[in-house]
Amino acid sequence: MAADESEQSPWTRPGFVAAAVVVAVVLVLAAVLGVNALRQADSEEPPPPVETATGTPTPSETAATADESVCGLEGAKSESTLTIAPTATWQFQGSTAYPTSNEYGPGVTDDQGVRSCFQRSPEGALFMAANALVQGSDAATGATWAESALAEGEHRAELLKELGTPSDSSGTRLNIAGFRLLAFDGNSATVDMAVQGSAGGQGLTVSAVYELVWEGGDWKISADVREPLDVATIPDLAGYVPWGA
Repeated sequence: MAADESEQSPWTRPGFVAAAVVVAVVLVLAAVLGVNALRQADSEEPPPPVETATGTPTPSETAATADESVCGLEGAKSESTLTIAPTATWQFQGSTAYPTSNEYGPGVTDDQGVRSCFQRSPEGALFMAANALVQGSDAATGATWAESALAEGEHRAELLKELGTPSDSSGTRLNIAGFRLLAFDGNSATVDMAVQGSAGGQGLTVSAVYELVWEGGDWKISADVREPLDVATIPDLAGYVPWGA
């Protein structure tokens, strides 16, 4: 009976799990969940390294450009913690809510619907991770978003090649339920997002830990580590700051 119930449970089918729970974490999805249906990113050539940019800026120019928000968001912080849920206006991409704020971002939405530009602060890093989770779960924007959101680094080309096509997630729901700021120093941040999913009357809670870096005036997902996202199921929301629509 137990075996039959397992086979019938939608959460036990790898493709469904990917679509319903952690497809939002497009990067390293295959490594985390063992999804086999992968496809190459649209571009066959890896993005050019940052050193190929025209001209050679002086160290002072490079530092100024790196420190300044790409869309002019003020309020940068070099060190801080975050133990209280920030105020957000929640909007929807599909059926999943994502946070927005005039102060924390996103400050830019391009013509393809990709949201970017987040404040250089713990709150900005949190808003970036939350938006990344939602944008990555949408098959229509996932690949385009990843091209923009993934930082330069040793593993960038490799990670982009692991973009998969989400399975049919009709009848499933995801919602952001909480967060923990694990580390922040102004140049990097580690954000743990708690996500709850449901399908067919069954529920699952997942932790998705994002490794972020400040690059080019915005928060990006680190490509200096092979797995910039660590995903695991968790029993409950103990230890997380409640946050969500």
